[in-house]
Amino acid sequence: MPAIVHADCERCDGPMPLLARADARFCSPACRQAAYRTRRAAEQERIASERASRIPVELTSRPRWVRYSGRKVPLRVDGRFAAVNDPSTWSDFETAEAATAGDGIGFVLTAHDRLVVIDLDHAVELGRVLPWAQRVLDALPPTYMERGKSGSGLHLWFRGEVPAGRRIRQGELALEVYSDRRFIIVGDRVPGTPLELAELPDAAGVIASLV
Repeated sequence: MPAIVHADCERCDGPMPLLARADARFCSPACRQAAYRTRRAAEQERIASERASRIPVELTSRPRWVRYSGRKVPLRVDGRFAAVNDPSTWSDFETAEAATAGDGIGFVLTAHDRLVVIDLDHAVELGRVLPWAQRVLDALPPTYMERGKSGSGLHLWFRGEVPAGRRIRQGELALEVYSDRRFIIVGDRVPGTPLELAELPDAAGVIASLV
């Protein structure tokens, strides 16, 4: 009867045990576990690299994340209602992204973080930025920008603060500004835009100049 020939262990390159199964890949439980840890680390690195290519670390490093419902209501990762003034209902980015409740993820703005989001509503049509929205973009420094889930809105993220949220409707202009007690649905990064948030020192003044 011909001898059964085993390949070397995929982890340590050592010889396989004489009575190992023909389809065995590792010489011992220790090598099997070590290979699993290596694969898991590589997968985590891949996920982190993919995440870094679409959402700034300045946001993903903060535990301000929630899920949201189809009616754009903030949710905890377990599907219960979340509140923009209750940090105990928020999660870290990894937990929120891995959760399945609701339709996606959102970020809660707090005054402590000094982050400002300018939301341009109905700013994109047929894949093109409308003239009024382009004038706004041209007046602001380049920064991290994403498409809203509807596909027609744009969110611009800055470092800064405003005394209170504002909603401006003037002709074609449809603009909202928030920096505290508001959650923002995080969409897809606009290709070519920075993965960093620009400073907007006089945010209130800049917003006033856009009207």
